[in-house]
Amino acid sequence: MKEISISHKEAGKRVDKFVRQYLSDAPLSYIYKLFRIKDIKVNGKPINISYILKENDVLRIYVPDEKLEEFIKVKPFYKVKSDIQIIYEDENVLFVAKNKGILVHGDQDEKRLTLTNQVLNYLANKGEYDPSSHGFCPSPAHRLDRNTSGIVAFGKNLESLQELFKLFKTHEEISKDYIALLEGKLTKDGEISFPLKKDEKKGMVFVTPIAKGGKEAISQYWIMENFKDKTLVQARLITGRFHQLRAHFAYIGYPICGDAKYGDFAKNKIFEKEYQYKNQFLHARSLSFGKIEGKLSYLSNQEFIMELPRKEQEILEKLRGNK
Repeated sequence: MKEISISHKEAGKRVDKFVRQYLSDAPLSYIYKLFRIKDIKVNGKPINISYILKENDVLRIYVPDEKLEEFIKVKPFYKVKSDIQIIYEDENVLFVAKNKGILVHGDQDEKRLTLTNQVLNYLANKGEYDPSSHGFCPSPAHRLDRNTSGIVAFGKNLESLQELFKLFKTHEEISKDYIALLEGKLTKDGEISFPLKKDEKKGMVFVTPIAKGGKEAISQYWIMENFKDKTLVQARLITGRFHQLRAHFAYIGYPICGDAKYGDFAKNKIFEKEYQYKNQFLHARSLSFGKIEGKLSYLSNQEFIMELPRKEQEILEKLRGNK
């Protein structure tokens, strides 16, 4: 038998989902049999699979020790240097600065050196995360491309992470603003509204009618500064599609400088040679909250900012000198 005391980090999760995560290598049929024969109890009583766990609940799973060892898969924990730049932190959320070149999550080629692993090491060193436990694991509520810098929001407990997920999904009471340097000279502010469809094989999105599988995608932008043949803009995601800003600006003829997938490749080479800059000039500068309710209501009407990194600032200074 395994007894688990539910902390505030796990509170709010359906009990069947918690057990499925805890006994991650157990067949689903085995888990739901445990519920049927009442071998899963909360506070000493059998419960329905839809029961929502509460803080201080005591969950008991009546499974032989040898089965527990067979079914429990230890989450990998990679020890990495955790010198993260914290934008804001409290008991529920952590907003951190992501530099270019690092993944938010691991992929098939890189599983160790990720922003998430840096955050987990930071929280483990503070005693706020136990890598040997099978409970809630602090996680990011959204992603940025490897070569896009900017602010990333993490949830430190389940309820807070769910609230962040909801905000990023609806985009109703949260604004996510970027700074981008574009090829070409824009003359007025605007909105880009073209549906996008992802090509999984190419890892890119393309403007595609909704009738043919495209999904609504809306971006807004405001001119910050004009240069000789480039434009610095502030851009805002009204929807949050994969590579949305990169694809949108390229489609209207003003690709992001240095963008290896959607950009002007000839101009990218010139830009790289002149400024020693190989990636897309795109930075997620701020997260702004509107009027929000629930656990994170205290974040209402607040804005959190990660200023443009030094390299990008240096490029802008050089561009100003060439006007």
